[in-house]
Amino acid sequence: MNKLTSIKNLCIAAVVFLAACKGEQKQERPNILLLMSDNQSWHHMGAYGDSIVKTPNIDQIAAEGVRFTNAFCNSPSCTPARAAMLTGQDIWRIEEGANLWGTLPTKFEVFPELLEKAGYRVGYDGKGWGPGSFEANGRKRNPGGDKYANFAEFIKDRKEGQPWSYWFNSLHPHRPYEVGSGEKAGIDINKIKVPGYLPDTKDVRIDIADYYAAIQTFDTEVGEIMQQLKESGQLENTIVIVCSDNGWQMPRGLANLYDFGTRVPLIVSWPEKFKTAAVTDELVTLLDLAPTFLTLANAEVPAYMTGKSLLPIVENGADNKDSREFVVLARERHAFVRQHGLGYPGRALRTKDYLYIKNYEADRWPAGDPPLYGDVDPYMLNYPGPAKFFILKHKDDDAQQAFNLAFAKRPTEELYDIANDPDQLHNLAADSKYQKVKAELSAKMVQYLKETKDPRETGGKIIWDNTDYFSEIDKTPKPSKEAIEIFGLDTMYNYLK
Repeated sequence: MNKLTSIKNLCIAAVVFLAACKGEQKQERPNILLLMSDNQSWHHMGAYGDSIVKTPNIDQIAAEGVRFTNAFCNSPSCTPARAAMLTGQDIWRIEEGANLWGTLPTKFEVFPELLEKAGYRVGYDGKGWGPGSFEANGRKRNPGGDKYANFAEFIKDRKEGQPWSYWFNSLHPHRPYEVGSGEKAGIDINKIKVPGYLPDTKDVRIDIADYYAAIQTFDTEVGEIMQQLKESGQLENTIVIVCSDNGWQMPRGLANLYDFGTRVPLIVSWPEKFKTAAVTDELVTLLDLAPTFLTLANAEVPAYMTGKSLLPIVENGADNKDSREFVVLARERHAFVRQHGLGYPGRALRTKDYLYIKNYEADRWPAGDPPLYGDVDPYMLNYPGPAKFFILKHKDDDAQQAFNLAFAKRPTEELYDIANDPDQLHNLAADSKYQKVKAELSAKMVQYLKETKDPRETGGKIIWDNTDYFSEIDKTPKPSKEAIEIFGLDTMYNYLK
């Protein structure tokens, strides 16, 4: 063998050795894939027992993971719900972050930043944190991380061996819907179960069917992403989370502290490490995702986070010895729907048995000032919304109960017996039989709020009625021609007066 051949063979051997080393390179920490729908209540999936809506892809993830039946967002509004999840903190602790269409101050770190510092590649698509203006207070990018057109683009851009975190934000099932799209998708409106707080009419059934069709679109998106994940070879080392940011956009849903605004689906799957085909009724919130992700990344969980890791619930062999007795939820200003931009502040304590709500400004209209009632979608009455339109048209007869539940003013305190009244129709706050229960729940909530420094209970400065709102069109809403004709509306309303 001549010298040249020896050198050549040595080079080939080196290349083979390096290639082998590269192939053997193992990623120590898991990837994180967060799949989020937009405005979807907890029970509208096949895995949660809904026999009408078809969600085979999500159901498969649930079969391979842990399904939570008592999961809640921290606030029934897109921007604060997402901000709370990102920061791992209750909304009253993140200042302007508690409002829709606001800002998230830079002093509040978010889990994508903390994961990035720990060596993760972080990305998102769609809404991420929002709606609002992250630029207004100096953030260089959306708190969700680096923005990508889609997951396929992100996964191609990853570095070998580097763990990643990606947040997919579906546009569905957020309104507006194409009226009749549910029936076009093959959904039989006659089989839909209408909750007790909505009138059981054809209009409402059509609206729910359209919402179901949008959920099915989300499920299709989930299936496509899971296929891309599988093809990338990253499936086995990726934790998959399916959830929504808050509840559905029906009257008494979004922007309300009832279950229909705050209770969300949550599925966590990592078959090799976590329980499979498991169901838990542990009380959890989306705040718990940030400390969970950081723990998995071997990163420090900041002491200021009020969320708790889900690992004691989901890991194989885990036995949660620190179960919550309750969760506390909140709302400040949702849309700009009252004169001078006033919100409808409230706090709620939810146990497995009861829901207690305190409305801090009970003299205000909970659904926004009449006649638009803009905290119920369609918020400006500028696009079709069959359920809301029907209730407003029939508020003095057929839909009177539904109108009172969703639009009328409310007392300062509300109390609901979840087991006996799952639709939360009967306020027991003034019932003499429930005074002890109410007092106990109120005391626990106030104690928690004081411990976590909520100015609503500590006497601190209240800022949320006066913070910036970065959607000018909302301040002078213009109803549609159809709504103007049906309800005798003005062509424009001005909430700045």
